[in-house]
Amino acid sequence: MNYQSEQILTKIIRYSLPLLTIIISIFITFALYLEHKKNYELEKQKLRQTFIKQNKKVVFDEVQRVYEYINFIKETTEKQLKESIKDRVYEAHKIATLLYEKNKNTKSKEEIFKIIKQTLGSIIFNEGRGYYFIDDINGIKRLQPLNKEYENKDLSNFKDAHGYNFVKKIIKTIKNKTESFDTYYWYKHKDKKAYKKISFYKYFAPYNVVIGTGEYVADFEKNVKKKVLAYINRIRYFGEGYIFILDYNFNYLSHIKKEYLGKNAHKNDSLNYFLNDLKNMKKIAQEGEGFYTYVQKHKPGTNKSVKKTSFIKGMNQWKWIIGSGFYEDDFQLDLKEKEKELNAQFVKYLENVAILSSILIILLLFISIYVSKLLENKFKEYKEEIEKQQNVLAQQSKMASMGEMIANIAHQWRQPLSVISTAATGISFQKEMGILSDEEFYNSTKKINESSQYLSKTIDDFKNFFNPNKSEVRIDIKDVVNKTIKLVDAQYKTKNIKIIKDVNCINFFTLENELLQVLINILNNARDELIKRDDLNRYIFIETALEEEKVLVKIYDNAGGIKEKNLQKVFEPYFTTKDKSIGTGIGLYMSHEIICKHLNGNLTVNNYNFTYNDVEYTGAMFIIEIPI
Repeated sequence: MNYQSEQILTKIIRYSLPLLTIIISIFITFALYLEHKKNYELEKQKLRQTFIKQNKKVVFDEVQRVYEYINFIKETTEKQLKESIKDRVYEAHKIATLLYEKNKNTKSKEEIFKIIKQTLGSIIFNEGRGYYFIDDINGIKRLQPLNKEYENKDLSNFKDAHGYNFVKKIIKTIKNKTESFDTYYWYKHKDKKAYKKISFYKYFAPYNVVIGTGEYVADFEKNVKKKVLAYINRIRYFGEGYIFILDYNFNYLSHIKKEYLGKNAHKNDSLNYFLNDLKNMKKIAQEGEGFYTYVQKHKPGTNKSVKKTSFIKGMNQWKWIIGSGFYEDDFQLDLKEKEKELNAQFVKYLENVAILSSILIILLLFISIYVSKLLENKFKEYKEEIEKQQNVLAQQSKMASMGEMIANIAHQWRQPLSVISTAATGISFQKEMGILSDEEFYNSTKKINESSQYLSKTIDDFKNFFNPNKSEVRIDIKDVVNKTIKLVDAQYKTKNIKIIKDVNCINFFTLENELLQVLINILNNARDELIKRDDLNRYIFIETALEEEKVLVKIYDNAGGIKEKNLQKVFEPYFTTKDKSIGTGIGLYMSHEIICKHLNGNLTVNNYNFTYNDVEYTGAMFIIEIPI
């Protein structure tokens, strides 16, 4: 063995054990790291599951608590209403008694009764809908401040909207000289619709009459809802936890963001992404209750999009969606604390491994040095003998010549100047040859202008459609139809389109501008179909009628109708059979939205066969139904 081999062997003996110790320490450290990572992921998963489970229970309990509160209030609403109107009647009875006692010795009974009527008749409460009435034993309405047409009339045979003769209950109360509650359907001031009403009568002996008052259940319930929502809007738990409530039309009734209250999700651009989730929540609410997970943009306090899980419960009697949720990123805070704990344990493990490894390395290093010295001395004793016996082997290495390296090869890139030059020359040539004529230029700009005007009108339609400042006015459908025709008549005449009316005078309250917008949309749709036809007889018919407390407006044409495959699609957004330069598919979609959601009506379409001037035609008929 030569000296070099001896040195190598000595180094192997000297350093192998410490090196092995270092490798084992690294392996142990890596194993600990993997175990730490594994534990961290398991702990993270466990923590997340625990977080979700605990928070699901929290939001479930909070929603159930609110639901039980609302349900209790709802169930006691009628009781509260009865107590309220009873207290009112007792106050009125006390006033009448005081007036009678005060004046009985100085005035006649007729004069005193007149004073009582004037006093009670002047008392209006419950935001203008509450009043006192007086009925005598003959069923004559002696006091009716808000419906003077009934005053001093014999109503003994009068029946409410459901055929119930509630006046007999009043007469019975007078005969029995007692007091009683009654429920019937009565008309609000200046309102033709009958509403459920609870009244209370108390016998007033001096005139053998009853003094009474009543309240509409819906109005009282509306006030109760306001109080309930005012309470719920103040509920906070765990810092930012809150209850949200929407009705089935997606109007926000309770939410941590005050700017949402009273707003509709359909009209809130920042919530358009959320409509499908709201529809799913509504379905859950209608079916009972359940959890729903979704992504919410703009988490309160941040601008982040965060995954959220909510518990949804429905209050179907009030058509409310009640819910509360938690954000899954909140568990990151708990996770960070757990991560710190695990990291501290991991660092502790590493410190222990480092200390143990250092001790082992130092110990083994001393042992290996000692052993290597012994071996080195032994090698020296046998060195000469080993050198004599060892044959030196000479080896020659042949070096292979290397080829020359190919140096930097430059690649030059040139701009396609020839193409640009050719294009410029082509444009110049096209101008010189007069290919771009004035007529073509003006036709193109006219088409661009028409498209721009149409797009501008579409934008205006959207603006009006979402305008929150809308109020109902009393209109005559005949006037609205005439106004619509006046707006479009000029352009229809130029296209040889005749509008034939059969309209009646029907007065009702509605959103006039929106109804006008719908009529124009439908007429324009008919116009666009008619001008595609070569037939010189182009007709649009408009008919109105009143059926079952609904205003019907029928608009049909002789354009040939709509293809059966498209009948179910005409009210879908962006569906159009027109050229994209003139059609966006928004008009009929918006018309359907306005009629159904703003006017609480219905808009349908079907193909219609009819005869006019002894000629049979086919066309599309749009039917608008608006309740009055």
